[in-house]
Amino acid sequence: RAPSEAEMADLLFAFRVAKHVKSNAIVFARDGATVGIGAGQMSRVDSTRIAAWKAREAAEAAGAPEGTRGTEGAVVASDAFFPFVDGLMAAVDAGATAVIQPGGSVRDAEVIAAADEAGIAMVFTGVRHFRH
Repeated sequence: RAPSEAEMADLLFAFRVAKHVKSNAIVFARDGATVGIGAGQMSRVDSTRIAAWKAREAAEAAGAPEGTRGTEGAVVASDAFFPFVDGLMAAVDAGATAVIQPGGSVRDAEVIAAADEAGIAMVFTGVRHFRH
């Protein structure tokens, strides 16, 4: 599916943020603000899980109401392609509704199929921010 206007605005914002985050950057954003950032890990899955965990932790500390905590309903930006479906599914499991990534993996077709099956929007930029 195509992202909504609000999702697209958040996706573009999150992708700009991901450009300035350490390698294997995963940025969750909602309503024009970051809600969780994970980076510097050997695995994109680990970066995604850390971003989701930090988002939940911050939302709980701020007293956010249930249903708006953490990454539920947020979008995700990745600084590089998802080499496997597992990174995407970690974002889906965290409640992501849309993803932006450069694409370019030999497994792009598998990742696209997983996004379609999960019902989330996926945008390919063709631009990679991964630093090494």
